[in-house]
Amino acid sequence: MKIAILALQGAFAEHSEMLQRIGVESFLVRNIDDWQQPKDGLIIPGGESTAMMRIIRDEGLFTPIRDAILNGLPVFGTCAGLIMLDHEHLGTMDITVKRNAYGRQLGSFRTVHTMKGIGEIPMTFIRAPYITAAGDNVEVLAELNGHIVAAQQGSQLVTAFHPELNNDTCVHEFFVKNIVNGGD
Repeated sequence: MKIAILALQGAFAEHSEMLQRIGVESFLVRNIDDWQQPKDGLIIPGGESTAMMRIIRDEGLFTPIRDAILNGLPVFGTCAGLIMLDHEHLGTMDITVKRNAYGRQLGSFRTVHTMKGIGEIPMTFIRAPYITAAGDNVEVLAELNGHIVAAQQGSQLVTAFHPELNNDTCVHEFFVKNIVNGGD
């Protein structure tokens, strides 16, 4: 198994380290040549969604990434990665998102909360969004203070928080086992 990690900004190295810890190979995607490698899934990390959208368009990655996801490539988006999958950006997931919902950098926080299918996990929110509306095909996996912070639609998993910034590998294991391997 090999997971591609979009490496334009954000904690892509930390995602790679998490996958390595659970025995999954990964590679970084910065351009179309990188994207052409065989892959079983994709992680879109946090960062600044407007800048990342501009870069994927400039690098010719927008259509290949969107088409791959729409054709069933498993994807895991964290923070800005969540935003990039919404209807206003890549348009692959039936969600509406509020950007920077928890305020500026000073509004960043950590908590421990329950995520469906996993249990209690540490959650790190950094200038995080949350989901304000989810379509009928979207399963809510976690809510915090009445706001959706994790969801799944088919082979797409999103979290408003950064599981790669904690020591707990449960969310990455969930992605690999339940999304990439279909629960096997």
